[in-house]
Amino acid sequence: MPLVVQNDLRIHLAKMAGGTRPVRKGVAGHKLMLRPTDVGKLDGVPVTTPSRTWLDLASVLGLEDLVVAADHFICSQSRSFGPRKEALCSLAELHDQVLANPGARGIRTARRALELCRVGSDSAPETRLRLALGRLGLPEPVLCYVVLDPTGGELAWPDIAFPDFRVAVNYDGRHHLQERQRESDIRRDESLAAVGWISVTITAGHVRTWGHDGCAHRVLDALVRAGLRIEG
Repeated sequence: MPLVVQNDLRIHLAKMAGGTRPVRKGVAGHKLMLRPTDVGKLDGVPVTTPSRTWLDLASVLGLEDLVVAADHFICSQSRSFGPRKEALCSLAELHDQVLANPGARGIRTARRALELCRVGSDSAPETRLRLALGRLGLPEPVLCYVVLDPTGGELAWPDIAFPDFRVAVNYDGRHHLQERQRESDIRRDESLAAVGWISVTITAGHVRTWGHDGCAHRVLDALVRAGLRIEG
């Protein structure tokens, strides 16, 4: 969530049917038309499901932030390393919310966000970088792609891949500054180069300096070196 939302400490309390919305100190009150499938329980407290929560966020988030939220909710990863990541809800469930609530606040933003979200983005910076690549008109990248060595063994799991051009893009967050992780990242990039792939690494520092759009141009340069033809 953007900081302005994170720093809002109010509890959002919804009344499901009839009456007026809740009004009390420290509470943001709402009146919602909820289906039984829109409500679950957390420690015995009724709460909206992840997919319904995402739809409600459409009224307070901009388009890119809503895509980031959607990618987070639907992300599912099963790799040969690290813990398995289970989706909080499915892409189909997000589509169902949009179809079932045509008059919801922010519904136009939600529809546009559904066109842009993808399963497989591990973090908000990865999603923002992917969206920046799209703004450049680059080919659709592949998420959850596995680069194999000549024997068919797993070599690398790039965050974003362009298999047709053999370009791998990785966003390295703060934990990649740790010595052991840095050594692993160097081995990753060397292994990719050995099988003919170009590796582009984007860091948090790069994003602070150039923004996601500037970082996207680094990927564009790599794709052009790999053979991408730019029309015009």
